[in-house]
Amino acid sequence: MYPVSALYVGLHALLLRALAMHVVYWRARLRIPFGDGGNERLLRAIHGNFAEHAPMVLLQRAARATLLVAGGLVTAGRVLHAAGLSRSGAPSVPRAVGSLLTWVFLLVGGPWCAARMVAR
Repeated sequence: MYPVSALYVGLHALLLRALAMHVVYWRARLRIPFGDGGNERLLRAIHGNFAEHAPMVLLQRAARATLLVAGGLVTAGRVLHAAGLSRSGAPSVPRAVGSLLTWVFLLVGGPWCAARMVAR
């Protein structure tokens, strides 16, 4: 594993743990052990989209600087998305910017990675 990938594996593991603990906090506070119980606050905590998007940055094979930039953008995007979503279910600038950063990576980074693998 590349040292830069290991950096982002560690950072994403910490962020995923923090987001999971946020869900646990709301589950305990609201006494809802499973699902969202129809509670909007818990639903927002659960719907962080972190686990669905963050692992993609870990699959890249690229130069160190490229990995640092891509990893930084995806990590910042996931933090912003979670912060925006935790405030309210309404659209917000942090949530939109977080989603945009993630989608740019998915739309550019994914095909770029595939093209590099085919070119080998």
